[in-house]
Amino acid sequence: MKKNSLLIAFLVLIMTACNTTKNTTNSPNSLQGEWVLTYISGPRIAFDGLYPGQKPVINFDIAGQKVFGKNSCNSYSGKLTIDGDKINFKDSKMAVTMMACQGNGDRIYMDMLEKIDSYSVTEGGKVLTMLGNGVPLMRFEKK
Repeated sequence: MKKNSLLIAFLVLIMTACNTTKNTTNSPNSLQGEWVLTYISGPRIAFDGLYPGQKPVINFDIAGQKVFGKNSCNSYSGKLTIDGDKINFKDSKMAVTMMACQGNGDRIYMDMLEKIDSYSVTEGGKVLTMLGNGVPLMRFEKK
């Protein structure tokens, strides 16, 4: 009987610990501020090779309903469209500067933004994951 009680207590403890590490916050206010790209899905070139000089950044101005940043080479800005954990960059009508850029990391970044349809922010507020159809496509760290 004691073994069963200990086993049940141990299993409950493990399940609770696993659930607390997955906690996310999906409120628009959790997006506020500047984020630096640390991962992008898709390209067959190493991340540091894709963005050798400067990593892309994204800034969210929740009160002003704006999104802006730098795609490693060019600046961009547009309207922020959020509804719960849903986010839409495709209809943001992004304005992008047109400087000549080395490589195509800037274009890959902008194309990937259009595929994003939801997001999650870790409970600690330090990691932003952007998803497309439930698949993580981009990951950012709070600056």
